[in-house]
Amino acid sequence: MHLQVETFTVKKRFPLTISRGTTAETTNVWVRVEQEGIEGWGEASPFGIGDHRQTTEAIAQSAQQAAALLEPFHPLERQSIESALIEAGILSAARTAIECALYDWMGKRAGLPVWKLLGLNRARIVPTSVTVGINPPEVARERTRDWLNLTQAKSLKIKLGNLAGIEADQAMIQAIREEAPAEVVLRVDANGGWSLDDALLMCEWLQKLGVEYVEQPLARGQEEHLPILYKASPLPIFVDESCFDSQDVLRLSDRVHGINIKLMKCGGLTEAIRMVMLARSLGLQVMYGCYSDSVLAISAAAQIAPLADHLDLDSHLNLLNDPFVGAELIEGRLLPKDEPGLGVKKR
Repeated sequence: MHLQVETFTVKKRFPLTISRGTTAETTNVWVRVEQEGIEGWGEASPFGIGDHRQTTEAIAQSAQQAAALLEPFHPLERQSIESALIEAGILSAARTAIECALYDWMGKRAGLPVWKLLGLNRARIVPTSVTVGINPPEVARERTRDWLNLTQAKSLKIKLGNLAGIEADQAMIQAIREEAPAEVVLRVDANGGWSLDDALLMCEWLQKLGVEYVEQPLARGQEEHLPILYKASPLPIFVDESCFDSQDVLRLSDRVHGINIKLMKCGGLTEAIRMVMLARSLGLQVMYGCYSDSVLAISAAAQIAPLADHLDLDSHLNLLNDPFVGAELIEGRLLPKDEPGLGVKKR
């Protein structure tokens, strides 16, 4: 099996501000595996959570390191490949790009989309939310109008955790609630930007505003405080930055209502499916999220979207120069193509 690695830069339509900073563009990694004249594609995007950072340079280097390791393998040997990559210390985002490329290869060889190979029902895919970043209230109103006009979204993911404090958070989301039609569902992601006291207060306040759930209210590393919030909050609590893989699902199962699975954190579709099944057995809800992914990585996540309760797969909608075409937004639902593999092509 031959593996190629290259990078590409994508620019955002609207710069996205969360509690940890603002992003206007990112450079992602494109991985291609080739065997028997068939080429499979995968993507990795950089991310950082606290002191855990996977930069573009580190991901590309890790993927290049994997290239020599993978030469003796056939693309269908995914179990052995996964073990070899983990044992070699290949970064999770690089493993994701490689594994998604292997699934794409398998689907192309079989002549079927991955979601069909997995026996999933595309009709069960729920609408995806679209994200409104931290902004002053009037800008948040404008961004809400922009996204609803562009996407006809059924739900909005509101980024909170403003460095100016929870009063600024309240002013922003109040403006959004006034701007968005009543039938548009609001969800909140604080990206670890609140203290426990602020989280307790905000969950009570947001419940009265009709918010559906709160994601990552406390920073990664403060998981010992989650049981207090879990018992007191009138809203479901999801974790994102605190939950990378199956081990974290088990560790956090007694203090959250749900988990946010991101392919870059967990290492690929296989581990994502494991996380879903474990979460289900523990009575937890499941959400999928994304980083600054193009439609290539988004289309990979969309293959297993029928397994999720909530979706936040919208990063590609905010790109001005996505080099790929793939999964499509139809009446608020992000649907993978009925084409072999991931159903992604170059623009």
